[in-house]
Amino acid sequence: MFTLPETVLSILSRLESAGHAAYAVGGAVRDLIRGATPHDWDLTTSARPEEVMAIFADETVVPTGLQHGTVTLVIDHIPYEITTFRGEIGYTDHRRPDAVEFLDSIEADLARRDFTAGAIAYSPARGLCDPFGGVADVKAGVLRAVGDPMTRFAEDGLRVLRALRFASACGFTIEEKTARALHEGKHLIAPVAAERIYSELTRTLCGAGVEAVLLSYGDVIAEAIPELIPLFGFPQNTSYHDRDVWAHTVATVAAIEPDPVLRWTMLLHDVAKPACHYVDERGTAHFKTHPEKGAPIADGILARLKAERVTREEATALIYLHDIDLPDDRAGVHRLLVKLGKERTLRLLAVKEADLAGKSPYGRTHGRDVILPRVREIAKSLLAEGAPLSVRDLAVSGTDLLALGLAGRQVGDTLTRLLEEVIDGTPNERNPLLALARA
Repeated sequence: MFTLPETVLSILSRLESAGHAAYAVGGAVRDLIRGATPHDWDLTTSARPEEVMAIFADETVVPTGLQHGTVTLVIDHIPYEITTFRGEIGYTDHRRPDAVEFLDSIEADLARRDFTAGAIAYSPARGLCDPFGGVADVKAGVLRAVGDPMTRFAEDGLRVLRALRFASACGFTIEEKTARALHEGKHLIAPVAAERIYSELTRTLCGAGVEAVLLSYGDVIAEAIPELIPLFGFPQNTSYHDRDVWAHTVATVAAIEPDPVLRWTMLLHDVAKPACHYVDERGTAHFKTHPEKGAPIADGILARLKAERVTREEATALIYLHDIDLPDDRAGVHRLLVKLGKERTLRLLAVKEADLAGKSPYGRTHGRDVILPRVREIAKSLLAEGAPLSVRDLAVSGTDLLALGLAGRQVGDTLTRLLEEVIDGTPNERNPLLALARA
C-alpha cells in the first residue's frame, strides 16, 4: 500500500521474523497518506523493550525510555524510535501518565493517541490499522481528537498546542467538537514546560496554515502569551490600516517567510501598540514609541518561554527597529548595511515588507515604506558588488597605515574615515585609499 524506506522495512521484518507484530505509526503514516515525505519514523511493536534490544543486539540501541516502552535504534546515524504497544493510566498532573501498561493489541495502543490523523498504523505484513477513521480525516484535511476531546486534552495539556501545530503545519481544519474543546481547555497549557510551549508555538508560527490558526485560536495562544490579549479587536483608526491590531499582526506573520526569528518578530512587533495609543484632534490614532516599548516586552516574553538566545536577541532588535525611516539613496543604504550588518538589514527589510503587506490598500501605496522596493534593489546591488561593510573589507589595512607612520587611535580613526569615504563614492582600491590616508 505504501512505499517504505528499505531500513524501515528491514526493522519491521526483523521484528515480525522474531514473532512480534510491528508497524510504522503516527506522523510518518499520516505524511504518506498526504503524499508528503516523512522526516522521521516511529515504529510500534508487540515486543517488549528488552526483546527489541535483544533482536537488534548487533546494532546501536539506546534505552531512551524503557519505563515507557521506548528504545531508539540508530542505523547509519538515523534514529528510529520503537515503542511497545502500551496503554496509559491516570494523568494526575495533566501532562504525563501516572503509569504505563504494555499491551498486545495495536488497536488498544492507537486508542491512547491524541488525534485520529496520528492513530493510524501500517505494516507490510499486516496491512493498515485505522480504527478511528484517521485515513478519511487526513484525506479530508480534518484534525479530530480520538474519543472525547476534553478527555484527551485533560490527559496532556501539550495536546492543545499540538492541535494548533498540526492544523498550521498540515493545513488541517479542526473538527467542531475538537475546536470547542481547545477553547474550553486552553487553561490546560499551564503545566506544560516553557521550552515545550515555545517549541510548539514556533512550529505553529512557521506552518503554511498559520493565518487561519492565529485568527481562530488567538485566545489559546494568549494563554501562553497573555501580553497578546490587548491586541484582540483593538482598532487602529487610521487610513493606513483597515484591520485591528491583532488581525494586522496575523496578516504580517503570514506575509513573511517561515523563519522562526522573522515569524516571532511579526507576532510580537506591535505588542505595545495598545499601551501607546492616543487619538489626535482629528480623530486619527497614533502609536508613537510602540517599537521602543514593544522590544523589552517581546524580550520578556521570549525569555519566559526560554527561546534560543539568537532568536530572542534578533527578534527584539528587529522589533525595536521595525518602524525606522529608511534611506533610499546609495550612500544611505550602504551606511545602513554597515551599521546593522548584512543579515539584520535584510531581515529588517523583510519585516518592513511584511508590515506593509498587513496594511490597508491606501497604506500599501502611501507613506514612508513605499520606497522599500528601491531600498532592497540598492542593498542587493551593493552586496553583489562586494561593497565593504566594515573596515576589514577595505582595500587597505591597519598594517598599511602603520607603514605610513600612523599609530595608536589614529589607525582605527583613519580606517573609519576611509570607510566613510568609500560609502560616499571613493573607489575601494588600495592606491586611492592610501592617498587619502596620507592626506
